Amino acid sequence: MNHTLSIESPLGRWTLHATPSHLIRLTHDTTPTPARVSGTVPAHLQDAADRLTAYLAGQSVTFNNLPLDPAGTPFQQRVWAALCDIPYGQTRTYGQLARQLGQPQAARAVGAANARNPIPIFIPCHRVIAASGKLQGFALGLGLKQKLLDLEQDPAEARQYRLLPV
Repeated sequence: MNHTLSIESPLGRWTLHATPSHLIRLTHDTTPTPARVSGTVPAHLQDAADRLTAYLAGQSVTFNNLPLDPAGTPFQQRVWAALCDIPYGQTRTYGQLARQLGQPQAARAVGAANARNPIPIFIPCHRVIAASGKLQGFALGLGLKQKLLDLEQDPAEARQYRLLPV
């Protein structure tokens, strides 16, 4: 039986999807809908929701020890594992990740794997930018990507998005 738990934020509703033992997906919706909780909330799902709430409040939160189980190919799994090594507040380029994976010509493939990440924020695909330093690609939109990066750089900056109290 899978479980879902939704939380509200100034950036919209975030719904966490989990199996009885792992977080498997995070979805985002900017359209107001009734809060959802399906089934009993397992401890790992509540822990993930609490950490996401803290993250969106501007706290430096680690997600590395959460039980994540994103569905993907072996290459996607390798890319997503590399994403989890990018520290809070830092960015990497698609090319840097490709070189880190030992496949320096695979920057586009890294980008494609990034785009298929089913657990954004927890697997921080928003921390990957173009070689030029510009924002490029984010399944949830470049505006949201910029807001997440701003939040990590300076929580005071996040006040302009009403993520934090003024």
